[in-house]
Amino acid sequence: MKHTTEPKTRKQAVLHFARHAVEMLVAMVAGMVVLEPVWSFLWPSLPGNVTANALVMATNMSLGMALWMRIRRHGWASIAEMSAAMYLPYVLFLPFFWTGLVSGPTLMTAGHVLMVPAMLAAMVRRRAEYGL
Repeated sequence: MKHTTEPKTRKQAVLHFARHAVEMLVAMVAGMVVLEPVWSFLWPSLPGNVTANALVMATNMSLGMALWMRIRRHGWASIAEMSAAMYLPYVLFLPFFWTGLVSGPTLMTAGHVLMVPAMLAAMVRRRAEYGL
């Protein structure tokens, strides 16, 4: 079979981009699932410290994401940008938590929900790297 380098159709490119995004979401969840027991053992009181818990959660997701991105042969700059996208929602909401304007559960929910558009923004910024 002859290998061709025909350009992808728009639909193929969007599907590739979407698949890549789903893979990275799975990697984020895997990072949380795999690393949470380690943190629970090393820092049993972590759930009581909302600020630390939020930052550890972002770290767990970043590590899972970074590992998957290296497997997919992404460069360090892309990995750093994606890791920043994992922290950004928490960093933006922490001052509201510290001043009592939002609760801990609201901070954690907002961090998780807003992480997806932050991640997609990082992907769109480097759209060629993600197949779009």
